[in-house]
Amino acid sequence: MPDIYVAPKEGKPEKKKGKKPAKRALAEKVVKTEKQKRKWSPLAAFVAYPPDIRFETQEREERIVLLLRRHWITNLPWIFWVILSIFAPLFFRFLPILEPLPFRYQAITIIGWYLLTLAFVLENFLSWYFNVNVITDERIVDIDFYSLIYKEISHCKIDQIQDVTFKMGGIVKTLFNYGDVLIQTAAEVPVFDFESVPQPALVVRKLNDLILEEEQEKLEGRVR
Repeated sequence: MPDIYVAPKEGKPEKKKGKKPAKRALAEKVVKTEKQKRKWSPLAAFVAYPPDIRFETQEREERIVLLLRRHWITNLPWIFWVILSIFAPLFFRFLPILEPLPFRYQAITIIGWYLLTLAFVLENFLSWYFNVNVITDERIVDIDFYSLIYKEISHCKIDQIQDVTFKMGGIVKTLFNYGDVLIQTAAEVPVFDFESVPQPALVVRKLNDLILEEEQEKLEGRVR
């Protein structure tokens, strides 16, 4: 991937001595070393500057600032039901409706039950994994995954963002530090809702930084 931020060479004039490009400074605040950039899990719900990750409509020089999913704790309800479903067949023999059936049909019933459980796991996991919110240095992208054959991608330029707020209430959300980030825009999609994302206050702060930098770039010229 080509370098996005190039340090000024010696001897060339700078606008302000010792001042770093705005987006390079933001990158150094979030990711301090190359070693830290490599340490991330593909199952993480909050990733800053993920390496070797691209999305379909990403431009060549566009850089991902944050990759967000719903907090992992939001998966606990369906995981709980999966655990119950795994042990449920142990109690099937007590059901009077299955007692008169031959052993072969009872086995088929149990296999069908586990297949349905597996389908339930895949549906919920894929929904969590592929429903992502992406913040780049140029725009925000909301990817909604509905099925293997249908998804919806909405995006908005940073300079079209009008207001950014977040909601976090309740003991669980406060304890695990996750909530909803609401972004009002002047784009075709008026409101972007990043649901149950980790560290919502930090997400809002980064978005506000990007908005300020976008305004500064319009005045001083884009840094690439």
